Amino acid sequence: MITIRNAQDRGHANFGWLNSNHTFSFGSYYDPQHMGFSHLRVINDDTVTPGAGFETHGHKDMEILSLVLEGKIAHKDSAGNIKELPAGEYQLMSAGKGIYHSEFNASKKDMLKFLQIWIQPNQLGGEPGYQQKAFSQQQGFTTIITPKGDNGTLHIKQNMQLIQLILEDDQEATWQADRNRHYYVHVIEGELSLGDSITVRPGDGAKIENVSDIHFERLSEQRVKALLFDLI
Repeated sequence: MITIRNAQDRGHANFGWLNSNHTFSFGSYYDPQHMGFSHLRVINDDTVTPGAGFETHGHKDMEILSLVLEGKIAHKDSAGNIKELPAGEYQLMSAGKGIYHSEFNASKKDMLKFLQIWIQPNQLGGEPGYQQKAFSQQQGFTTIITPKGDNGTLHIKQNMQLIQLILEDDQEATWQADRNRHYYVHVIEGELSLGDSITVRPGDGAKIENVSDIHFERLSEQRVKALLFDLI
């Protein structure tokens, strides 16, 4: 079963310096029908004006993933990490027993666009952690996150995987799924078919349940980039 979450139906908040679209309930946006999916709790599609950002604030017991789409994030946290996250790189911060951090647009003239994703962990407490890595932009599937950090992936406190899908030269790809698990697709670029005349575009999401495979097909000449969450 595939359930589509269209981009235009997401929650929205505009604070001037921040323009954000919420796939799931977040902040002042509340919809009991969209509180998350499995342990995927937040997907915020954020645009931040030059020089602006999130002042120092705290998190506890949450796995927080950032993917910059345009621009660069200036990151600073109470664990002593002072980093810059450029477009295309993945950052995974494990809040553990508690961490404070700030995230700013590192540019004084260019906009910052990034995805902020929260995953509820299956282990509470512990020391905070920080990981950052650029992955290949090769065709097909690239595994980004696993529970143990296998094969150079980022490691997360949850029974899940995050897979990056790119279709540029290739027209289609199939992911072998497990009917006992849940899957979520978030489209970043391009137009994509998920079969049975189901089309998803940038900002759209799809909850996928009780399937043995997921077939992706690029529908135009534009490159497709999407995130596939493999969840319990």
